[in-house]
Amino acid sequence: MAKHETPLLDQLVSGPWPSFVDDLKQYAAARAKNEKNVEYQIPVDVVDDLLGILELSFKDGETHWKHGGIVGVFGYGGGVIGRYCDQPEKFPGVAHFHTMRVAQPAGKYYKASYLKELCDLWEFRGSGLTNMHGSTGDIIFLGTTTPQLEEVFFELTHTHNQDLGGSGSNLRTPADCIGASRCEYACYDTQDLCHTLTNDYQDELHRPAFPYKFKFKFDGCPNGCVASIARADISFIGTWKDDIRIDQDAVAGYVNGEFKPNAGAHAGRDWGKFDIQKEVIGLCPTECMKYENGKLEIDNRECTRCMHCINVMPRALRPGKEKGLSMLVGAKAPILDGAQMGSLLVPFVEVNKEDGYQAIKDVIEAIWDWWMEEGKNRERLGELMKRQGFQKLLEATGIDPMPQHVKEPRHNPYIFWKEEEVQGGWERDVEEFRKNHLR
Repeated sequence: MAKHETPLLDQLVSGPWPSFVDDLKQYAAARAKNEKNVEYQIPVDVVDDLLGILELSFKDGETHWKHGGIVGVFGYGGGVIGRYCDQPEKFPGVAHFHTMRVAQPAGKYYKASYLKELCDLWEFRGSGLTNMHGSTGDIIFLGTTTPQLEEVFFELTHTHNQDLGGSGSNLRTPADCIGASRCEYACYDTQDLCHTLTNDYQDELHRPAFPYKFKFKFDGCPNGCVASIARADISFIGTWKDDIRIDQDAVAGYVNGEFKPNAGAHAGRDWGKFDIQKEVIGLCPTECMKYENGKLEIDNRECTRCMHCINVMPRALRPGKEKGLSMLVGAKAPILDGAQMGSLLVPFVEVNKEDGYQAIKDVIEAIWDWWMEEGKNRERLGELMKRQGFQKLLEATGIDPMPQHVKEPRHNPYIFWKEEEVQGGWERDVEEFRKNHLR
């Protein structure tokens, strides 16, 4: 029998789609019966009270969670988000409801046995509720009490060889796409790079020393399945330097209807005969393609690698062979300033496993040195770039300006030179003028 009446929440169940409310109620009932005979370490009615406080929030039009303050595990500055309700007498099961972030494996690959172990641990020492995965990427353990934090952490690290993820003003848990393990478009090994940088930057992940949060996200190709260009302070997006590979016979196969476009993704709907002009050539953002006399041509100098043509005709078009990644910086959701997309910093870098990705790490650490020196409290990298200018970032990283860094023509026609760039220059110019033009 449910402890709380939830008429507002029950409206969510009435729709045509599955509802989390149903799931929570089923689990609350199972937890009350305790058919598994689990010795719960937190209140049995935690899920019941969670439903009750959510109903009250809907009724009052405001949250009933208050700021958690400082709570965590020994030696770590991140990984635990403190949460307390402001109605502990009415909802004692969620008087404490701390969230723990658990580092997800690269590519989010698990064994079923491993997931069962995590769920058993959390059912015993927490609410049993999980979020797989939050927008952070982590495995999210939702709801436990303060005394259980160290217990969960000990079992995770000693029994399951698993670490906590990032929270607070630190490096957040890096997240990547499945990469070359399942995707033919991957231009580098996203899982290995993600795993390596996660291990190498453990100090930055667990012991907050940054002005604010910092995110790595790894996309194997420009399709951007983890949306790194919109969400990561540094986006690692796979790309290629040479020309798109073209199989003209396969192009003809698409035009003649032998192959389904988009790898048959729209099977079951009749879109009519494939029209390469309308569905590929006409949708190229830089108009760098043409189809004449049964042959597809691409001006690769104008190609922005948007992947549209490759996605539509995957048998006919492939990424080039000189593969690597681009590094973009400064993406974020609205915080101090509005949302912004990543800006290109490194157009191409080879992904070299042999030297431990040193070229990539050099750029990362130069960015951190500048941001930690110049960034204000709670100022993301993208906001610092906007405040001080992209030029400052180039100087900090030692990267030479190049055409790919230019987003749009300048609005200000004046050029301001630095003192060291012109020191002695005008004297040389005067002397040169006298020598050549004055008698």
